[in-house]
Amino acid sequence: MEQLDGFDLKILDALQRDGHLTNNELSERIALSPSQCSRRRSRLEAEGFITGYQAQIDRQKLGLDLMVVISVTLATHNRDNAKRFAKLISGLPEVLEAYALTGEMDYHLRVVTPDLAGLSRFVNDVLLPHDSVQHVKTSIVLETLKSFEGLPIPERMKG
Repeated sequence: MEQLDGFDLKILDALQRDGHLTNNELSERIALSPSQCSRRRSRLEAEGFITGYQAQIDRQKLGLDLMVVISVTLATHNRDNAKRFAKLISGLPEVLEAYALTGEMDYHLRVVTPDLAGLSRFVNDVLLPHDSVQHVKTSIVLETLKSFEGLPIPERMKG
């Protein structure tokens, strides 16, 4: 964080809110010259602060109506089993996010499927038969109260 100043933080904040801002739009938004904005943006990308840009797509318009949080417990707790599970998850497009956890469950997955039949197939034909998996618990998302809107960038640090 020490290498970032207020303008860098403003650039990060603006781009995570609207990743398709042109350099001129960005420079107007943060009150910095276009050339300075361009250099800073390139540096932030090169240093890995900005890891990519992507469109936000409405999953329901694609027919992915069901969002589910799935908790998974591994059959055995060793490095090889964890690697097998990670390999399985990395190849499943239905899995939007996967987190290794401390506590009762080993992993939480955020998954989308078209419907209950799709969820049933995913759990019964993909997760449960896998030799790394012992237990699966599903929770259907009824309502999204807040979606990811970007990382919190403290106002006090933006100058």
